[in-house]
Amino acid sequence: MSKKHYVVWKGLKTGVFDSWPEVKSYIDGQADAQYMGFASKQLAEEAFKDNYTRALMKRSLEKGGKASAPASSKPKVSNRAITSADVDIYCDGACSPNPGKAGTGVAVYEQGTPTSLYYGLYDANGTNNSAELLGMLEAFKLAQTFVSQQKSVQILSDSKYSIDCITKWAAGWQKKGWVRGKNEPIKNLALIQECFARYQQLQNHITISHVKGHADIEGNELSDRMAVYGRTTKETGFVAYQNAIDIKEILAMPSG
Repeated sequence: MSKKHYVVWKGLKTGVFDSWPEVKSYIDGQADAQYMGFASKQLAEEAFKDNYTRALMKRSLEKGGKASAPASSKPKVSNRAITSADVDIYCDGACSPNPGKAGTGVAVYEQGTPTSLYYGLYDANGTNNSAELLGMLEAFKLAQTFVSQQKSVQILSDSKYSIDCITKWAAGWQKKGWVRGKNEPIKNLALIQECFARYQQLQNHITISHVKGHADIEGNELSDRMAVYGRTTKETGFVAYQNAIDIKEILAMPSG
């Protein structure tokens, strides 16, 4: 595999880099970070002279896409999050009522294009938080495959609870013997422990980002529809969506 080069347009440091761990240190925690991977240093340097938006448009055209769609066919949501990695994995959970019937969904984007959707993990007695954690867990499992291919991976969730559980609180809870505060029990402990174990294996190779839910971000909306689909179909496994990824059609499905 050829060596990867990265451009950071917005972050703690900008420029052209050839180390993903270095790039990760500049973009972690930066809500408005802008970055992208390239196959050669020359391509990266040319892209850095321009701006992030044009780089995205150019990549879309190279893949046979269109720089813009006619107004009548444009989806109501943006097709990217603020940031971009080789692979962006959006995860979401849905529950109605809460507690009640819950489902989980994931949307995988490769180089800005949705390539696979997943849904399921139905729980008749779930919660929003348990469904969101299950989404994070499945995202970690998917991320492992892409990381092994030396691809940069970003996991995106609209659940601040799930993100904070894994990236902020779990280490302290583990040191205390998996209790919180004054020996208080931790809700969803088994899920948190499994997520944290996988996060520890992957943390130097992935980025975890928070996105605002129901804010017209395409990947988040697609994972939301899959979570609701998992809940309504009562699919207990976690399976790939077999129909064509027709964004307009999927966005018209029930949302959570």
